[in-house]
Amino acid sequence: MDDAIVVRPAVESDARTLLSLVRALAEYEKLDPPDEAAQRRLVRDIFGDRKRLDAFLAEAGGAVIGYALVLETYSSFLALPTLYLEDLFVLPEHRGKMAGSTLFRAVVAEAHRRGCGRVEWRALEWNDLAKEFYRRQGAVALEEWRVWRLTQEKINSL
Repeated sequence: MDDAIVVRPAVESDARTLLSLVRALAEYEKLDPPDEAAQRRLVRDIFGDRKRLDAFLAEAGGAVIGYALVLETYSSFLALPTLYLEDLFVLPEHRGKMAGSTLFRAVVAEAHRRGCGRVEWRALEWNDLAKEFYRRQGAVALEEWRVWRLTQEKINSL
């Protein structure tokens, strides 16, 4: 069996597989997975007429073993798009085989293809495995920036 890692854009017929990976990431991060309505929105936003993000799948031996979700933001100071990496996940049993690196490099290549000025993402503070992975890729944590958030409830009340 060929274990070479191949990364490709997800297609609509991959939706069920992609959702299973999203649920696996939620379990890994000890978070609630998306409910059925959220899963439908996610599929719509990746594959629908008004795409909001792109999905890439990593495969080894014909099996999907990981995924990445990306979307563009914009840097007014660079006057260039930024490729934001929402999720990067490889199933635990496939870690240590370069799948994460291959998937990450595919995201970086996509940023280059789009003419982006940078790639950005977040990692949970407790996730030392992820932080070390990103450091090995040459990334640096932006300690001076804090993430701020308005929830949907607050958005609605404003």
